[in-house]
This record gives sequence, structure tokens and C-alpha cells, in this order.
Amino acid sequence: MSALPVRDAAAAPLRVAIVAGEHSGDQLGAALIAALRERAPALECFGVAGPKMIAAGCEAWARADSLGVMGLAEVLHHLPRLLRLRGRLAARFIAARPDVFVGIDSPEFNLTLARRLKRAGIRCVQYVSPQVWAWRQGRVRTIGRDSDLVLCLLPFESEFYAEHAVRAEFVGHPLADQIPLEVDTGAARAALGVAPAARLIALLPGSRLGEVERLAAPFAAAAAWIRARRPEFQFLAPMASTAVHECFERQLAQAPEKSVIRTVNGQAQRVLAAADAAIVASGTATLETLLSGKPMVVAYKVSWLTNFVLRTLGLVKVQYFSQPNLLAGRRLVPEFSQGAVTGEALGAALLAELDDAAHLVELRREFARIHLALRRGGAGLAADAVLRCARGMTSR
Repeated sequence: MSALPVRDAAAAPLRVAIVAGEHSGDQLGAALIAALRERAPALECFGVAGPKMIAAGCEAWARADSLGVMGLAEVLHHLPRLLRLRGRLAARFIAARPDVFVGIDSPEFNLTLARRLKRAGIRCVQYVSPQVWAWRQGRVRTIGRDSDLVLCLLPFESEFYAEHAVRAEFVGHPLADQIPLEVDTGAARAALGVAPAARLIALLPGSRLGEVERLAAPFAAAAAWIRARRPEFQFLAPMASTAVHECFERQLAQAPEKSVIRTVNGQAQRVLAAADAAIVASGTATLETLLSGKPMVVAYKVSWLTNFVLRTLGLVKVQYFSQPNLLAGRRLVPEFSQGAVTGEALGAALLAELDDAAHLVELRREFARIHLALRRGGAGLAADAVLRCARGMTSR
């Protein structure tokens, strides 16, 4: 592989190819672009971007939500489209000759794309480690082959890579920097039109259409189950996108519990700041809930075929799937998967949490500890690492 020439940052713009999948990738990408621009004002970014990245100055060749597919079986349905998109991007990136390629999350898409780009002499960074420590651990060898650097959001991930001689850096999570250590619940409620003394539960059914389709009904059933026992509770559901909002409303239209749930566009962090607790789809939203210091119940549901493959082949290697429990190394919050995701199970678990004063104290203590551990100036550290990689530097 022939190395790209190292550009003089003062003489030429820093050119970054970037591919981000979904809402969470868009958040990370926007923070990274802003941090890169502080260090290299003549920055050019192009690739797959969401609205926040576009607002930060990234030229969108495709939209981030086009990669929002979860599960093995679900990917098969979209595979022809994703393969065509990846082929077009590879050709355009190779023709554009960026200084570095940054793949944000979406590892099945980005790491295969990185393999082609690296062979063409383009340096490649994977921002957000695949959950290789959790399932299909044999992928660590191909990750090391196809990327020059992995940027890890969680502390135990870089330790795992070190054991396998793959270059990786723990940069912390930008959300830990964005969300204050003490959220202002009063201000958030005022902004959302929620009474100061109201009892409020946030419902976050996910940012992918597939998971929203599977979780909307049990989340609505959980709201109804809680409301039947505690009529004082209100329910507020922030929607990650217009498509998610429409999908959620379609699912709720089939449920008698629709009337108890109010939806808002975006504002997930504000809703979490305002809430007393949350019912959350597994993923980045669980970390946002943790960083907001709120009790939660976590749900995870994929297609029956995806679940069958994962369990039958023994691909899952961890006891927990939610980020709070993974970060704590123990069962800190209730988590439910597949058939166990029912309205009664979610509602009963959340009320049990809220009624356990000692557990709430423990949650606040552990959530604060994790928040501090992840608060490292993540976007800035990631930008520094991307710049080093772009300039051919292999260490700090």
C-alpha cells in the first residue's frame, strides 16, 4: 500500500471523508466536525451525514438514516441497496483522495468500505468500536486489518483491543461532555410545558424504524399499565426523526393506550432532563438516560430470525446488553429482550425502581461515577486522533 503524502495543514485544507449511520452517528459526527474545524479551520468534509453534521458543514452525498438497519435478518432485506451505496461511495472517495476516512458506528458497512479505501492508500479510522467484545469476537483481526485506528467510547473497549494488538484509543463519550453533571429538571419542564410537580415518564422507542415498529406497542402498553395503577403519571415520547414519528403514530393508532402518550419532535435530552424515569430502547439512548441521572427500564427486540441466529450459534458473549449494566459490570437497571418485552413487565419493573428509595440512591451514585469516567472531552480527543492519523502519526 502506498502512503498518502502528509499535507501541511497551514497550506492546504484538511479533507475528511466521513460516513455516519443513524441519529447517534449524526450526533457524534457533528461534534467531531466542530472539533476538527477548531484545529483545522480549512476543513472539507463529505460523505454520509445527518442533519446535525450537515449543519456543521459536511457535504452530504447520502443521508445517515439510510444506514439505520438493525439485526442480521433485517440487513438482508436492505442488502442490495446498501451494497450499491457502498460501491458508489468507495469509488467517489477513492477519486476524491481525502486525507483520512472516518467511519462512525455502522461497522458492518464502514469496515468493509474502509478495507477498499485502505487498499487504495487512504488512512481509515473507525469511530465507535463494534461490540466485538460482546459477540463475534473473531472480528477483532479484520478490524485491525481494515482500520488504522479504532476510537473507543467506553473504557473497557480499548483494553480489549490492546490484548489483540489492535491500535485503539479511549476518547470518552461526547454526550458525557454535552450533558451537565446536574441536569436542570425545572427548566426542562418549563420548556416542555410540564408542570413542576408532575410525575413524568419518558418513552424512547429508538431511532431505527424497525425497532420502533417492534417497541411502540409494548411501550404504549407499559404506559397504560402504569397509568391504571398510578393515574398521576404523564408520558412524553421524543421522536428522533419525522419518519420515526410517523412510524410511532401508526403503531399507536392500533393501540387503545394512544391517548396517554404525548409526542414531541426531537428534544430527547430535554425530555430526559424533565422526566422522573424512562422506558428506553437499548442503544445510545440508554447512555443519555444514565447521563441525565434518571432511573430506567431497557428493552431490546429484534426479528425472530436474528434472535435465533444469535442464540443458536452462541454469538453473544456478554451477560448484559444495556450500556448502564455493561459499564457497571453488573445488573444496575432492569433489561428485557424479545418475548419478555411486555407492557406489564416494563411497567412493573419501572414502578419497582421508583418505589425503592435505596436503589435510587445507588443509581444516582453509580450514574455520577460513570458520567465522570466518560467525561474526557471526547470530541476533542477524537479530533486530535483523527488529525494524527491523517498526518501519518501513529502515537500521541
